[in-house]
Amino acid sequence: MMEKIDKQKCPVCLTDNLTLMQEEMDIPFFGKTYLFTMQCSSCQYKKTDIESEGQKDPVKITFEINSEDDMKVRVVKSSEATIKIPQLRMSVESGPGSEGYVSNIEGVLDRFKKIIEGERDDSEDDNTKKHAKNLLKKLWKVKLGDLAVKIIIEDPSGNSAIISKKAVIEKLKVKK
Repeated sequence: MMEKIDKQKCPVCLTDNLTLMQEEMDIPFFGKTYLFTMQCSSCQYKKTDIESEGQKDPVKITFEINSEDDMKVRVVKSSEATIKIPQLRMSVESGPGSEGYVSNIEGVLDRFKKIIEGERDDSEDDNTKKHAKNLLKKLWKVKLGDLAVKIIIEDPSGNSAIISKKAVIEKLKVKK
């Protein structure tokens, strides 16, 4: 069930071309969630987030990727979550530009790949290009199941999940 409201004021370009959408989803083993999207047809501004219906505790979720089958595992990431792949020294921090989404492990890796390709293509430094090329090779090996790595999601809102029996979930202490 999706609700949609058109012709709202865009916070970026201030035109009345912003569309607000809310979709209710029932994700197995996670529960009822809401996917929120704002998108402007004028300036292409887009923001998405996902929230659980109920209040959740802050969590740290660890999942070891060690086979090609792991690429299909469902991932729910809120805009407040940080995703890390420690073995590759990679992370995507939460912040104002961070988006929430529902994807799978392969989709998360593809997001990292896109960031690395952007850094490689925008850099004029040979060392940066070489480092990016090596990271892309390692990501490819991870996708094939030839290189095992852990993916960690830390979420102070508790609205993130990795839907797998292999996922290790720890409650995080609330920072005061």
